[in-house]
Amino acid sequence: MRSWRKSTYSNGQGDCIEVADGSADIVPVRDSKDPDGPTLAFTTTAWTSFLTAIHTGELPTG
Repeated sequence: MRSWRKSTYSNGQGDCIEVADGSADIVPVRDSKDPDGPTLAFTTTAWTSFLTAIHTGELPTG
């Protein structure tokens, strides 16, 4: 069973994602409003690149 956690940027309105920890090579991501729905799986390298792009302003956040 995976342990899911919400994004630290969750706004409390339900507009957030959850990430599962514990996988060495894959980062599972899902919509917190639909926990039984589909899950996206990213490589750790792709996920890290995505987060870096957001933090550096390369990708818009809103």
